[in-house]
Amino acid sequence: MAQLVSDYLVERLSKWGVKRIFGYPGDGINGIMGAMQRAAEPPEFVQVRHEEMASLMACAHAKFTGEVGVCMATSGPGAIHLLNGLYDAKLDHQPVVAIVGQKARTALGGHAQQEVDLMALFKDVAGDYVQTAMEPSQIRHLIDRAIRIAKAQRTVTCVIVPNDVQELEYEEPKHQHQTVHSGIGYTSPRVLPTDEDLQRAAEVLNAGKKVAILIGAGAKGAAEEVTQIADVLGAGVAKAYLGKAALPDELPFVTGAIGFFGTNATHQMMKECDTLLMIGSGFPYAEFLPKEGQARGVQIDIDGRMLSIRYPMEVPLVGDSAETLRALLPLLQRKEDRSWRESIEQSIKDWWQLLAERAQQEADPLNPRLVFEKLSPKLPNNCILAADSGSTSSWMAQYVKIREGMKFSVSGTLATMGCAVPYAIAAKFAYPDRLAIAFAGDGAMQMGGNEELITIQKYWKQWADPRLIVLVLNNHDLNFVTWEQRLMAGTPRIEMSQEVPEFNYAQYAESLGLIGIRIDSPEQVEEAWERALNAERPVVLEAVTDPNIITLTPEVATRFAENLSSAIEKGDKGAGEHLDEPLASEVKQAKE
Repeated sequence: MAQLVSDYLVERLSKWGVKRIFGYPGDGINGIMGAMQRAAEPPEFVQVRHEEMASLMACAHAKFTGEVGVCMATSGPGAIHLLNGLYDAKLDHQPVVAIVGQKARTALGGHAQQEVDLMALFKDVAGDYVQTAMEPSQIRHLIDRAIRIAKAQRTVTCVIVPNDVQELEYEEPKHQHQTVHSGIGYTSPRVLPTDEDLQRAAEVLNAGKKVAILIGAGAKGAAEEVTQIADVLGAGVAKAYLGKAALPDELPFVTGAIGFFGTNATHQMMKECDTLLMIGSGFPYAEFLPKEGQARGVQIDIDGRMLSIRYPMEVPLVGDSAETLRALLPLLQRKEDRSWRESIEQSIKDWWQLLAERAQQEADPLNPRLVFEKLSPKLPNNCILAADSGSTSSWMAQYVKIREGMKFSVSGTLATMGCAVPYAIAAKFAYPDRLAIAFAGDGAMQMGGNEELITIQKYWKQWADPRLIVLVLNNHDLNFVTWEQRLMAGTPRIEMSQEVPEFNYAQYAESLGLIGIRIDSPEQVEEAWERALNAERPVVLEAVTDPNIITLTPEVATRFAENLSSAIEKGDKGAGEHLDEPLASEVKQAKE
């Protein structure tokens, strides 16, 4: 039997080491689906409930494994649905390949049903490589180049395959002019700055008396090197949100988060430092970095395009984080005066104590801080965590202490809602023997999370460790945006846009054969986590929480005290219910 283009495509993906494809079927990819059914050892096909979830899972697979994530969709509407997750991958620099069906070549340009100009549609998100297969021998180099470019550029690529091409007999490219003969394989280069630039960086760092380090996702895999550098320089280390799992929070010099969820220790360090070392981070908020001219700067990033755009760096270095730090370390002089480091360590101790006190404050009916504070010490060292874009990210950033061996990610740069559940599902397919937890708000669950509980129900029995916990903060509010309205716009909560309909998430989970746990008082929290963590099947833990616990840290929120005061004066009583110091004092002063 002749090998069809679709058969060759599936075989080629397998030879590249693709283990699974996240997708949803449709007539535009029927040929490829048939080939996957015929293949002896095809990649696993994970059937999601919506193509957007497929692309988010492909992005999460890349983030958690370092491998290429692959998603697949039919032509027209299916292809369109992929875009959000693909942008998530592009903006967070993750290698993802989208395989998309298309109408038959003879129908293109004829206003056919579901005909969309896919080359134009994907040209931005997959701008480094998006191509359409128009001839059988072309499929070989299209797949090879799509995967290789995704890996080399850490980006999104796309291969479009018309459905009639899928059913043609595959032909090897002829040995003649204007044919392409590609091969399989990619090895990552060793990327290091020059010796001269390393010496310049060392001179800046050696001259500093108060060195602050900021790491991001690009420092993942460089924990040992960052620790050594921080020790020699007597520095504290702050973490951008995507870099939360790059270094354990248990280390006494780790100041934790920066930005709207950031710690007092981090912000104090940035205000007082005279030298800034950024490693693998594109942290976007300049107001939380040192004032321009305050500190000398050294930045390490493997992507030269990301250098010196957040803070003007004296020495911008293109290089792999771990390799560059190892080369830099022998050039550094140990700082004998440890007073700067000691002040940082005391500051982070004080912060953890303050967080614990805030978690115990009364709320109606339940303080969301307490839910996360009680979970953190119970987490196993090899768990995989995912947070949604919203209030759950605030509590994750502040309260969950990362330990060595844990993995964590979120939609960082795109900050899309609805990422936590598909991220956790992707984690379970990549690491079926590890616990995964998704932290989601009720808005994100109603946007797509509830539907993906069906995907969990479909597949959980095949996982070696069946535990996947979805924590839902049910506060009947699109909570993070509500606080943005209050703090940044100075307006009261807009009920028509912010009110989330009532839904019993735990009961819905039970209807699917999963475990549902619903809590609405502080006394239930610890026992609920124990039950969820020891369950023998996936769990939806629904916590009915108070929406009026401010999502930003109170210290950061003081920047917006005047706006918050305005929202309260305009009738938003909930905005002023649980204000911690120093925010309460600032709001009071703004009223006066």
